[in-house]
Amino acid sequence: MFHRLCTMSRLPPRYFHLVFSLVMGTTMVTIMTAVVTLTNVGPAPDFLARWGRAFVVAWIVAVPLLFFVSPKVRLLTGRLVVPPA
Repeated sequence: MFHRLCTMSRLPPRYFHLVFSLVMGTTMVTIMTAVVTLTNVGPAPDFLARWGRAFVVAWIVAVPLLFFVSPKVRLLTGRLVVPPA
């Protein structure tokens, strides 16, 4: 499956930041909402429904926030750390 993803045609560089924000945001929201929901309600019978609601709300906030804030965070990080070679 992964090999097939690597061989299909790729988007132009101008889409990098958008795709990065979507992938990173979705990954983080999935993991964090699962952990927080499981911590709050435990393995309840309605866990998936609660997780789904939490995911939708968090994703709507997180992905646009990541899209607009990450360039500023990269600049700040570049001021604090010597960039890798």
